[in-house]
Amino acid sequence: MVRTAVVTAGTAGIGLETALGLAAAGFAVTVVGRDPERGARAVDRINAAAPDHRARFLAADLASLEAVRALADGIAAEGPLGVLVNNVGAMFAARQDSVDGIEATFAVNHLSPYLLTELLLPSLRAGAPSRVVNVTSGSVRVAKRVFDAVEPPGGYYGFHWYGRAKLANLAHTLDLARRLDGSGVSVFAADPGGAATDMTNGTMADPAIVSPGLRLLWPLVRRTFRRATSGPASVAAKPSIFAATDASLADRTGIVIGPRAQPVTPFRPATDPRVAAAVRRLSERLAPITASATIDGVDGRGRHK
Repeated sequence: MVRTAVVTAGTAGIGLETALGLAAAGFAVTVVGRDPERGARAVDRINAAAPDHRARFLAADLASLEAVRALADGIAAEGPLGVLVNNVGAMFAARQDSVDGIEATFAVNHLSPYLLTELLLPSLRAGAPSRVVNVTSGSVRVAKRVFDAVEPPGGYYGFHWYGRAKLANLAHTLDLARRLDGSGVSVFAADPGGAATDMTNGTMADPAIVSPGLRLLWPLVRRTFRRATSGPASVAAKPSIFAATDASLADRTGIVIGPRAQPVTPFRPATDPRVAAAVRRLSERLAPITASATIDGVDGRGRHK
């Protein structure tokens, strides 16, 4: 039986390189993205490199929770799933809302992969031994660690808010690993370290993404960002590919794979049960698992009206 894998934001950059690695490992890969033309090019490249199992593209705007639900329904209808790589990510220089009225950084970087994973758990259990890989980031270290609402106190600074959304997702990743321990579904986080991608090239040259204190040091900060995002996507994809395929991780779970494609110690706040509980409460309120649930009575900042 052919093993299947899904890679979100898989039409370019780290996601495409991850999809290529999974196809080379023998998976029939589905890449998810917004642009059908980029999707077609990605599928052609994957099939040319690994023709044994045909890749395909599914269009979905992962900033929309309705689109995430529709994507999950379509994938679940096709049977067992072997690997889910939540590679989607976005950073914004200025604050904006998703189509659901939720702050977009949190919606794209945490709520989208959270909801897709939760909805696909039956398919992943059916495909066991299976794996979930959530792409994390070193930016978690600059994040505020309060999750009673989507938006933390203080002004909007894209890099810090990106880190906070990634911290929420990392806490969920480690919590999910505990929940699923013994189920046959292993859950990992993968830190790509950094690469030149559409996201990093588009936002990380703008001083507005960091707090005023760091703007005073912007030449140094910008050089640091440039060095951190200068590597090729093929190298940055290695931690995700390792987490999804390496035999040494069989029967293991709750591990963070670092930029050198080796297990590393998780960022300590992400292991705090209080942080995980707060993230889970907020996630369940804004992105309920059951289709009949709504976020009526909650505004786009995750606060009760």
